[in-house]
Amino acid sequence: MATKKTIPSTPASTRPLWQRLALRRLKFLGFVAILLAVVLGGSYLFAPQWLMAADVKRQAMAAHVEKHSVQVGDTTWVYYEGGEGPTLVLLHGFAATKEVWLKQMELLTPHFHVIAPDLPGWGESTRVDGASYNIDAQVARLQDFMEALHLPKVVLVGHSMGGAIAGVFAAEHPEHVAELALLDSFGLKANENAFSREAMSGKNVFAFDNREQFAKATAWAFAKPLNIPGRFQDVLIKRNQENRAFIDRTFNELRDPSEYLSLQNRLDKLGMPVLGLWCHDDKIIDISALDSLRNGLKNAAAINTSMMTGCNHMPIMEKPDETARILTQFTLSH
Repeated sequence: MATKKTIPSTPASTRPLWQRLALRRLKFLGFVAILLAVVLGGSYLFAPQWLMAADVKRQAMAAHVEKHSVQVGDTTWVYYEGGEGPTLVLLHGFAATKEVWLKQMELLTPHFHVIAPDLPGWGESTRVDGASYNIDAQVARLQDFMEALHLPKVVLVGHSMGGAIAGVFAAEHPEHVAELALLDSFGLKANENAFSREAMSGKNVFAFDNREQFAKATAWAFAKPLNIPGRFQDVLIKRNQENRAFIDRTFNELRDPSEYLSLQNRLDKLGMPVLGLWCHDDKIIDISALDSLRNGLKNAAAINTSMMTGCNHMPIMEKPDETARILTQFTLSH
């Protein structure tokens, strides 16, 4: 009866050195991969805010900006800064932070010196209990911030609530503003819509306590549902709850006619070039506000308007490339 001959495997000790080193490296990489999976999975489940903070740092590095702070009176301003060239100051909207500008900054810093602060009361900047954070109060704080940084004349860019602050600041302090860009700006006369009816009835649609309410809140501002992992949504929900009293108080302040028409009443004081940029299907600030802006600018050196499709209230995030291109062309054309 024939027997099957087996060939003994080569002992590890007799393998060539390069094979032994390669196997060790593969084992090490396998161990690292497993460890990363455990750490990342655990972080996602138990500390998703760490992963979110790491992603923000990644975006800041891609944008070539660094985070700085400056103390101005009773307020510490925290802001991103980077790039060289003409200075652009970017002001975020209601219930937002400087991080909404990171993609814009990535696109703009190759050509411009860009600064994006957390407005006082929001993000990492100081919030003083009992203080007002309406448009006029923020304009006064912005004046102090600009002087503290010794900024030259800037291109002032404001989105939503930040647009009203930027516009009123430009009207009251034109010596600081070379050009003004308003993106889906608050503070202008606009046709009534579902959002304004909700707001005037006293309902703050930007308050949310669970994922379903988060989805409804973001649907007011974005044309498409946000693809945000569930645990990251939970972090944003917790932050919203922690800041609820401030969000509600500021929301109610902005419901006053002196606030939602704050820019409309000062348009004739704007003498610098002005850009109005809107998403056609903005559910928050109706597109009719763009006509109010255009018709009210009696003394502006130049008026540029742009209207985009495929976005809602957040062109800086929904249409970043197109927004950056329009801002670049406007800044360089005057």
